Amino acid sequence: MVTKMNNKYKSFYQYMGKMFGSRVIEKQTNDRIYDDNDKDWYMVIEDDKVQAFVSVNSKNVIKNLYTVKKEYLSEILRYIRMERNIAPSVVTNIYVDLYKRSGFKIEEEEKLKNFVIVSYQKEA
Repeated sequence: MVTKMNNKYKSFYQYMGKMFGSRVIEKQTNDRIYDDNDKDWYMVIEDDKVQAFVSVNSKNVIKNLYTVKKEYLSEILRYIRMERNIAPSVVTNIYVDLYKRSGFKIEEEEKLKNFVIVSYQKEA
């Protein structure tokens, strides 16, 4: 089940505190995780631990992603797709297969070394 919160929620740091500055996550995703005030965090929490997360800022740009199991990230991406459009976002390329399976547009021609640009627009 996907849980959505931001850094104003009382239990936010209980779940996300260890994620900020995590070298394990940084090494896996080639990205640093920051706690910006304008982000919504979509998480899968299991056994009282965050198993996956995606942060989306107020401009509908995905800023951070991480998962321990691809199924969790896939669930979050489907949830986000139902809730909002996603502006072109530079994200880690290690999950490119999940972005595609989740219906996100991949801008292959603009692929960066460790990143790819994704977006999603709901059907009108």
